[in-house]
Amino acid sequence: MVANRLSTTRRLRAGLLVVPVIGLGLAARFLGAGLVADLSGGVLYAVLIYVLLVFVRPRAGYLSNAAIALAFCIAVELLQITTIPADLAAAFPPIRLVLGSTFAPLDLLAYVIGTALATGADALFGSIRSRRTSNDPNHEAHTG
Repeated sequence: MVANRLSTTRRLRAGLLVVPVIGLGLAARFLGAGLVADLSGGVLYAVLIYVLLVFVRPRAGYLSNAAIALAFCIAVELLQITTIPADLAAAFPPIRLVLGSTFAPLDLLAYVIGTALATGADALFGSIRSRRTSNDPNHEAHTG
């Protein structure tokens, strides 16, 4: 029962983060310029992928979601070595926001940072939630 409540809370928290993370990522992409905007966009992209994974897999471990998020981001970046993202963007321009267009090795670092930040925040909130639940005097009633 407690595990169900915790995963529901984790899923809800992730769901509430999707739109703000997308908004920040789009702001970095369209309002920013230079290296800082590029790196922050990569960081936020990795955060978004992690958040979406938590939404879909709220019972999965932090490291499992982190590994999948990082692998996905790296795969998308490596795909940019080919012409596939550019060809798809020519047919449907918004896909460029998801798949990018040009391989940039520095983006790989941004993905590592974004995944680490998202994982750390998720673990921190999970720890706070667990502590609050274990300090709850009605905790026995929740588990029985």
